[in-house]
Amino acid sequence: MSMREGRDGRERLVVIGGDAAGMSAASQARRLRGPGELEIVAFERGHFTSFSACGIPYWVGGEVPERDRLIARTPAEHRARGIDLRLRTEVTEIDVAGQRVRARDVDSGAESWTPYDKLVIATGARPVRPDLPGADAPGVHGVQTLDDGQALLDTLAGTRGRRAVVVGAGYIGVEMAEALINRGFAVTVVNRGREPMSTLDPDMGRMVHRAMEGLGITMVNDAEVTKLLTGEDGRVRAVATEDAEYPADLVILGIGVRPETGLARAAGLPLGAHGGLLTDLAMRVRGHENIWAGGDCVEVLNLVSGQEQYVPLGTHANKHGQVIGTNAGGGYATFPGVVGTAVSKVCDLEIARTGLREKDARRVGLRFEAVTIESTSRAGYYPGAAPMTVKMLAESRTGRLLGVQIVGREGAAKRVDIAAVALTARMTVDQMTALDLGYAPPFSPVWDPVLVAARKAAAKVRAA
Repeated sequence: MSMREGRDGRERLVVIGGDAAGMSAASQARRLRGPGELEIVAFERGHFTSFSACGIPYWVGGEVPERDRLIARTPAEHRARGIDLRLRTEVTEIDVAGQRVRARDVDSGAESWTPYDKLVIATGARPVRPDLPGADAPGVHGVQTLDDGQALLDTLAGTRGRRAVVVGAGYIGVEMAEALINRGFAVTVVNRGREPMSTLDPDMGRMVHRAMEGLGITMVNDAEVTKLLTGEDGRVRAVATEDAEYPADLVILGIGVRPETGLARAAGLPLGAHGGLLTDLAMRVRGHENIWAGGDCVEVLNLVSGQEQYVPLGTHANKHGQVIGTNAGGGYATFPGVVGTAVSKVCDLEIARTGLREKDARRVGLRFEAVTIESTSRAGYYPGAAPMTVKMLAESRTGRLLGVQIVGREGAAKRVDIAAVALTARMTVDQMTALDLGYAPPFSPVWDPVLVAARKAAAKVRAA
């Protein structure tokens, strides 16, 4: 007797992971097929589902007053739609041959097997925690889940001292540094790179560096953490590099994340160079007809470089979930890839990037021309016009747009979306100069900063 016949003719979809990709997949599959046709069981090891991890720094910093505002859909709402959601339940093994998963109740320790007809792996990412003395000491925090955010807020409330060290200066590190400044901490950021925000070229990262120092943040670049020192009570008391020690009552690990693919690796599923699961265009795990994967545990195709890349962002996770749910529910959808768009901020300084950096282009063998221009967010004569720097890369000879980075005040970050569309359409910088963008003095100069950069890049390509 098949598993399907043993469940009154219903198929069973099992979802591992209850955040963006997993629950988007479950919800979309449920839209296509009702409870009488498809049983959906979802496992989540934490307390929350469908939450915005990207919003945690703003919750910690106080801009978002309540945790629950970061929750898009509660467990009760998922259950009301006919999804058997099991919180505080961790999947510990995937039996691919037997089409079943083993799950453990986090609180009781009880284990059981659940068979599946279709499986969705949405196990997300885990914060990089360095293999250093003191890295697991009380007072040292990663920030990946709402549980992590709550634990950090509890520490903030119980910490007498007001000195914080953030290790790493990527998106999370920079955003958490600002959040802690808002909470009244003296903040030092220890960064192994030349400048903060390694997703930018160093010349653009330098502007972020200046903005962080303007907030009162102490930046320590080109520094490798060697250990975290603890006091007699076992709590963290300092972060050490080869050259110095930085006192700390609190440490945030903002080094980045890695795909959480231990389960997939143990099950023999295919992983890429970055440790993420490899899927086809339908988000089906390569070589497995009834297993899909999405979100921060997968690698995606970069449409500009043509290579697989690891880009853990909520925007992609939600799209993956929609594609997976459509396919698992009997429809058809694909996810073609990404161009690498991301935005952030430091106080009122907006930071944006899409496409390739200089080192990315060199790594994949592309020759390019790079230009940088200074412009303003509005017509120069209009009140509130603020400076903006745009860097643009174009392929030598063809003029194809390869990447854009923007740093500036109001109106800077979302301008990168112009470039993201142009990259997706494989436009040349010369073609971009003719784009019919919206104009009025309160919103833009006559020549939008992105088009000014495109004109300069097109001229440089022609000259070369």
